[in-house]
Amino acid sequence: MPERINTGAVRALRDETIDWRFKGMPAEAFGSTAGEFLARRPRLFEAGFVGPLLTFDDAAMEHNLRTMAAWCDEHGLRIAPHGKTTMAPRLFERQLEHGAWGITAANVSQLRVYRAFGVRRVLFANELVDPHGLAWVSDELDADPDFSFCCYADSPRGVELMAAALAERGGRRPVDVLVEFGVRGGRTGARTAEQAREVAAAVAAEPRLRLVGLSGYEGEVAHDIAESSLSAIDDYLEEFRGLVAEFAGAGYFDGLDEVIVSAGGSAYFDQVAEALTRPWPEGLPVVPVLRSGGYLLHDDGFYRVRSPFGREHRLAGSESPFRPAMRIWAQVMSKPEPDLALLTMGRRDVSFDQGLPEPQVIRGDDGEIRDLAADSCHVSGLADQHAFLKLTGAEVRVGDWIGFGLSHPCTVLDKWTLIPVVDGDQVTDLIRTYF
Repeated sequence: MPERINTGAVRALRDETIDWRFKGMPAEAFGSTAGEFLARRPRLFEAGFVGPLLTFDDAAMEHNLRTMAAWCDEHGLRIAPHGKTTMAPRLFERQLEHGAWGITAANVSQLRVYRAFGVRRVLFANELVDPHGLAWVSDELDADPDFSFCCYADSPRGVELMAAALAERGGRRPVDVLVEFGVRGGRTGARTAEQAREVAAAVAAEPRLRLVGLSGYEGEVAHDIAESSLSAIDDYLEEFRGLVAEFAGAGYFDGLDEVIVSAGGSAYFDQVAEALTRPWPEGLPVVPVLRSGGYLLHDDGFYRVRSPFGREHRLAGSESPFRPAMRIWAQVMSKPEPDLALLTMGRRDVSFDQGLPEPQVIRGDDGEIRDLAADSCHVSGLADQHAFLKLTGAEVRVGDWIGFGLSHPCTVLDKWTLIPVVDGDQVTDLIRTYF
């Protein structure tokens, strides 16, 4: 396959002018391009950045990229990381450079960002029944013979709508489809094996569509790491495997060079790997694809507890755990009570759906960065633009800067459009996002 992302388009991001549109950026950088600013080798605490400020740790990201790539290679897996986590073409490029099979999308607007930067292979992890979206996809497929795309179907009605929209468009290439197998009470996906069979038959009967595999999401089966939850995930994956074999036996995959079987968020991908890499029927060209998106940045909360590389996991290899790569800096602007400080950070800056920010380090007037004891302070609440820091031993003064670890990258990055990457305190890159 040709270049899997347009590296020229990614490099051109450095030609964008820095100005008031990008929060946290130094006023001294206004009017400069990102490339010109980076050429000055700016330092995080000397270049004039203002808080709150989200940063990425370059060494942690590189470690996570290498760790996941090595583990997937060792176990015969492909990964199409979910791009919704970062919506950052530069980070897509780094993931592809480390062997990613493609990039996963959830909606047409995300897909259009990917295509604007020339992403060649996209797994669309959702149903697509909007006629305008389908028409656009059909045009993209016709315009670019190297564009590889597949989406989900979970109902005969959805298949009918897809077929009607594509017939009206009259595209030359069929749209590849994965039957989505879900769970009761979960998100999308056929709820029973019988319903999945009906969807497969409907897709196979429609010449404008091509059935290329099966997909699912084990993260809807359970939401913790109790043994009963892990066992329920195993049961779901076993039924998933059975459907793949059944569809193959029915001849649905005859003539395909690849049969895509995809699952795997960022919390239980060890179990997915164990299930999808066991032997398949002889001659079935299965390509097992994970869609984990959280591994690149990891976190100091949700994934620290749930990720297989933050806890004991089942498959050996690449034992080095992921490292959290996100940190936000906020300044103490008020200390109205002895045990309470208010900081320049709120719900418009950080995630709070899977845990509150974790205070980790403090930087005072002397410029030294010191660790904060875990029991010395904690965030007790967030307002739109304020963080309430409860002090239980930490010595904090107005004007100090505190660095926080964050939980759940998917709901952090959508609040930021330009994010510094740091090596120590040197800014090495600026990551542009498109949410």
